[in-house]
Amino acid sequence: MKRESMKDLIEWKKRSGRKPLIIRGVRQSGKTWLMKEFGKAHFKSFAYINFDNNSRMQKLFAGDYDIKRIISGLELESGVKITPEHTLVILDEIQECSAAVSSLKYFNENKPEYMIVAAGSLLGIALSGTSFPVGKVEFLDLFPMNYFEFVRAAGQEKLLEPAEKGDFELTNAFSDKYIDLLRNYYFTGGMPEAIAEFVKTGSYENTRRIQQNILSAYEQDFSKHIPAGIVTRLRMLWNSIPAQLAKENHKFIYGLIRHGARAKEYEAALTWLCDYGISCKVNRISKPGMPLKAYEAGSIFKLYISDVGLLGTLCGLDAKTLLEGSKVFTEFKGALSEQYVFQELRNLKDLQISYWAAEKGTAEVDFVVQSEGVVVPVEVKAEENLKSKSLKSYRDLYKPSIAVRASMSGFKRENGLVNIPLYLISLLQDIIKKRKSK
Repeated sequence: MKRESMKDLIEWKKRSGRKPLIIRGVRQSGKTWLMKEFGKAHFKSFAYINFDNNSRMQKLFAGDYDIKRIISGLELESGVKITPEHTLVILDEIQECSAAVSSLKYFNENKPEYMIVAAGSLLGIALSGTSFPVGKVEFLDLFPMNYFEFVRAAGQEKLLEPAEKGDFELTNAFSDKYIDLLRNYYFTGGMPEAIAEFVKTGSYENTRRIQQNILSAYEQDFSKHIPAGIVTRLRMLWNSIPAQLAKENHKFIYGLIRHGARAKEYEAALTWLCDYGISCKVNRISKPGMPLKAYEAGSIFKLYISDVGLLGTLCGLDAKTLLEGSKVFTEFKGALSEQYVFQELRNLKDLQISYWAAEKGTAEVDFVVQSEGVVVPVEVKAEENLKSKSLKSYRDLYKPSIAVRASMSGFKRENGLVNIPLYLISLLQDIIKKRKSK
């Protein structure tokens, strides 16, 4: 299995002045596997330390921040001799020991030659209110595997070559192969364990069982790590997401959680859910100015979850429904396609994501992104019907230099509008760059 984030880790290793690196990501997104694989492939050795229920490490870091003493303790725990520049030190589930997090400051200031990579599934929650080494660490966000990573895991890497070379005539000719893989990706989603099981056995039943177990683990985390007074509201909010996305207008409405619900009641629950990393807000913009953040209305937003496969699981959509013809793309009012496009866009670097809706609600463009100094509207069409009144309204009003429609049709350009097949939407930034350079 290959992860694109490995390139980021290699660049971090080569960079002069590097700082300890913290990998953030939702539970079971593959952080531990990635760190160990990095250690195996690019170092002479790696020392792996897991802080979960580890009283020895709690005691080690409860003392002072003498790096020599800490390194000796890490060597005893891992059974590996730690040599600067040649040994990768992996600190897993580091959120379980706040003193270990604080120690990263002293590694950076006093012993920067040691290469430290840390990770935790609940960093956004567990570290709130604790002393954090601001400016002394670097971050890497790891999301569920994207469609291209799924294709590679499925042994179809050759199919990606024309796409990555920009040979869209060839990708159009083989669209049926891309679509078949995309249909399966909608079911498996990007959680590495689910993909590994599907690639190994081809069993939709086994894959769904893994996804259900992941959702159960999330539910258990709610009770374990979130204040009791918030848990009930958080669960209600979480369980309302399918209904929110099933609406024609995907704007988040608190009244769908329960009748009469108000934002103030659920603000804390929403914050916890987003800090956990399994949900993400996309705010509405009043107009497509730069930077987009300056034009966002924080009180008006759409809410997505971390993974399209988990969304299908949460909704109880079975394999037969999803895999018959093009149902997977149109079922659930196209919400699965919009969720899929969101997570593909979120995987791209230096891309700001918002959405646009007219003041009176007469038009809505699914996403508006900022990249390469350009603001680009992105409309998601889950079928072959390419008519879009909302995108037309946006283009008439703001005259963007480029507009994108993500659909089931092949790649084509027409009068400033670029149709990108859903299975190639991760190439959006490359397409913007090429368009901008012309």
